[in-house]
Amino acid sequence: MPYYTYILYSEKTDRYYIGSCESIETRLIQHNSGRNKSTKSGAPWQLKHLDTFTTRIEAVKRENEIKKKKSRKYIEYLISSAD
Repeated sequence: MPYYTYILYSEKTDRYYIGSCESIETRLIQHNSGRNKSTKSGAPWQLKHLDTFTTRIEAVKRENEIKKKKSRKYIEYLISSAD
């Protein structure tokens, strides 16, 4: 089963959210339904970037790499380079 690292964007708050999961469809529904405290105010969220991995460890490692950069420019670079 694949695991994912994803980047969401909220036009409402002009913010990005980085996470990892096993089911991107389920996770996006959770974010947009207000079930997550950290993303509740930004709904609706749009999926902007998705990386696929074979293990949860790889997905979480990539999530942490992106978060450690603490850079909006880097996030936007990842999004634009995938197009």
